[in-house]
Amino acid sequence: MSRKIIFMGTPDFAVPVFEAVRSAHNVIAVYTRAPAKQGRGQQTKASPVHTAAEAAGIQVFTPTSLKDEDELARFRALAPDLAIVVAYGMILPQDWLNVPPMGCWNIHASLLPRWRGAAPIQRAIMAGDSETGVAVMQMQAGLDTGDVLLEKHLTIADDDTAQSLHDKLAQLGGVAIAEALEAETLTPVPQSTHGVTYAEKIDKAEARLDFSRPAKELDAHIRGLSPFPGAWFEANGKRIKLLAAKAVEQQGAVAQLADKGAIVFCGQDALQLVRVQPAGKAAMSGDEWLRGRGLSAGEKLD
Repeated sequence: MSRKIIFMGTPDFAVPVFEAVRSAHNVIAVYTRAPAKQGRGQQTKASPVHTAAEAAGIQVFTPTSLKDEDELARFRALAPDLAIVVAYGMILPQDWLNVPPMGCWNIHASLLPRWRGAAPIQRAIMAGDSETGVAVMQMQAGLDTGDVLLEKHLTIADDDTAQSLHDKLAQLGGVAIAEALEAETLTPVPQSTHGVTYAEKIDKAEARLDFSRPAKELDAHIRGLSPFPGAWFEANGKRIKLLAAKAVEQQGAVAQLADKGAIVFCGQDALQLVRVQPAGKAAMSGDEWLRGRGLSAGEKLD
């Protein structure tokens, strides 16, 4: 059965889902965030989904507001059977959700109702979850509250970072939407009212490390913030990003450096500083950094 589908998405995460949809189905239009100024040069750059849609020869719309009646009229005139939404970055009003006869499907990067909201990938790692996945959800006006049509599970590896897990889930999202679109029937499953958690947007203040916490928790915290915004601490009043670390079974005074190796003691066990990046410098190993800074055993990190 041929369906007219509108795809709505913006970042890299949405591109594999877009490619999975348009490779086998009739995508009549793409909605994405308007080109924005980025980087030091503040050059205007189209979103990854925008670029992918133009390469595929599909018309692209970039409304700055979904409250405009003319925009709603144009959406209606396209007469989609279904809209697929992936990290679009704009909340669809109920009038928009009502337009497609099949409604709007959202691909969300968690196993709902755990980690509804803005940062499910980072929060899952930071919380020490062992499993996550993607959910294909029938959209409602609430925040990620719709019935789940299909879900795919994924084990979180001990060395997964926000970036590596993002990439895995993006590909899994493509698999999930392809399966959902090919299914003869999908049974909507209401989300449980138990186990609901919200993945609040990452606050930069969270990036500062507190070495009084257990090393295992800090390892998860660091991986969940990699590559952005990046966890950090201070040494001699200067900020140091901690890009990679490893929990090790050593005990000592909290926040002090051990006698050997780039190891700092935590509230429980210790962290080996695997890779660090001083402000304004290239990333380096923890050992290289310690040699260059002249820090010695017993000195305290903040």
